[in-house]
Amino acid sequence: MDDRSDADADAGGVWRLVAAGLVPVLLIAGCGDSSKPDKTGAGDTTTTAEPTLVTAPDSERVDLEPPTFSHPTEITNPLFPVTEITQFIQDGEEAGAKLHFEVTPLPETKVIEWDGQAVETVQSQFVAYQDGRILEAAVDFFAQADDGSVWYFGEDVANYEDGEIANTDGTWLAGKDGPPGMIMPADPQVGDVYRPENIPDFVFEEVTVQSTTETVDGPRGPIEGALLVEELLMDGIKEDKTFAPGYSEFMAHVEVEDELITLALAVPIDAVGGPVPAELSTISTGAATGLEQTAAGDWDAATTKVTELRAALETYTADDHPPLLVARLGYALDQLEGAVADRATADAGTASLLVTWAVLDLEVQHREVADVDADRLAQWAHQVTVDAEADEAAAVLGDVAVLETIAARVVHILGAQRDAVSAALVDLRTAADDGDLAAAADAADSLLSALGA
Repeated sequence: MDDRSDADADAGGVWRLVAAGLVPVLLIAGCGDSSKPDKTGAGDTTTTAEPTLVTAPDSERVDLEPPTFSHPTEITNPLFPVTEITQFIQDGEEAGAKLHFEVTPLPETKVIEWDGQAVETVQSQFVAYQDGRILEAAVDFFAQADDGSVWYFGEDVANYEDGEIANTDGTWLAGKDGPPGMIMPADPQVGDVYRPENIPDFVFEEVTVQSTTETVDGPRGPIEGALLVEELLMDGIKEDKTFAPGYSEFMAHVEVEDELITLALAVPIDAVGGPVPAELSTISTGAATGLEQTAAGDWDAATTKVTELRAALETYTADDHPPLLVARLGYALDQLEGAVADRATADAGTASLLVTWAVLDLEVQHREVADVDADRLAQWAHQVTVDAEADEAAAVLGDVAVLETIAARVVHILGAQRDAVSAALVDLRTAADDGDLAAAADAADSLLSALGA
């Protein structure tokens, strides 16, 4: 049976980088459940009663037969093709806050021992941002059973507040904490019930299939044959999710929390041939120039630059492109225009980098994901500089956490840059933890030099 220290040593490549000296520890494994109610008041000795879950009878469940795993890392299930997607991006909102998710498979696998089986699992990194700042980073473990169903073997979770890990609620590992859970049947049918997480009073989700014939609006047009499910969570909240063929989880909607997140792009399924469009290159270069202009206080030049970027976006949107990502780029330009109009240096710097980030998401259609991630490292290194100059210590901590997650995805392509990138990231983490913003800015410059940016 795996123990937690082994899980921590390998989870999602982040730990592999720790061992290699590339980045410091990011995820701290632990147990917890954020959905359990707290006491009603500081001086109240009573607790709020937990909801009584009404779960489906065993007769409706399709996850009761113990799975076997002969080729667990060959995940071919069309509704959960985690090894076929090199990256997918989701955008949405929760109670008015902007949400942005990135899901990326990691190069390492992890062997997890459960029920006498040593199951090799694939690892997938999930990073969530809220209003442009890191909210959560997790590494998920999946394996496909011999019948074609996909099983969830756990996750390492870090939940962030003000740039620091606030807790690791949601972390669990099959074999240590309980059984794996079915996350996608081989051939789902209406009425089927299964549990992706099945450790009552710890982590629990029960899914009921509602439809197998949905049509959703994808980045390139309608997608037929989507799966609609209702997911019952441990706190009694219900979540509607849609899974589209070739995409995995396409949409999630939690009505009571006013949350909706939708797939914006997945590659390679949404990749297109040819070079990056000239308009995107113009916007990317212009955003970098705008960053320099706003830092120097050259507001007239920055205003002119924003006008040029808007013209380039208008030309770009004359053709069909993934609408959610185009909308995100438009939103970033709105933020930049407002910050420039207000002569707000720090806000203008961050908005310039939001534009860069949105362009990089669109460039994923045309470039290798790892190459785009290398440019994302440079983007977030610049963000460190902006936040350090604004004396935003919490923001710098969050920037470093993001840099560490991205580094976990690109370590295998760094080559000769590896040692210099490693040293810069270690220096960044040390400076951020110490609250030494001048040193953090210096380390960010070193990282940019190491990346050749």
